[in-house]
Amino acid sequence: MEENPQTEDRGDRWSRSDWWGVVLDAPDVGVLAHFYSELRGWPIWKQDSEGAALDLGEGVAYLSIQRNPDYVRPVWPGVPDRQQMMVHLDFEVTDLEEAVAHAVGLGAELPEHQPQDDVRVLLDPAGHPFCLYT
Repeated sequence: MEENPQTEDRGDRWSRSDWWGVVLDAPDVGVLAHFYSELRGWPIWKQDSEGAALDLGEGVAYLSIQRNPDYVRPVWPGVPDRQQMMVHLDFEVTDLEEAVAHAVGLGAELPEHQPQDDVRVLLDPAGHPFCLYT
């Protein structure tokens, strides 16, 4: 199988041009950027009042936060005719109980509805659902 020239090793990650990422809307960029930075240990690469980007440390992926003054917090679990989640992030952890406690300590909410025993759905400070799993 031939290597795709878009994904072959290009050396220094900062000189590559095939970056990709996930962008989350939030009413307050700083709160959400600092939450995910502390939750995952990712440094904030750049930040201002309109947006932030977190450096995941390897590869060419990033997590970005953009300010949206009209942001509407999703409802979890989903309810008809209410704002639904559009995307959620999944993070594998080694100790689920410890990871949940850490996330809650940083400002996440643990909803009552949990659909799986080995996964915990939490809400970040802007209300975006994310999952911790083993």
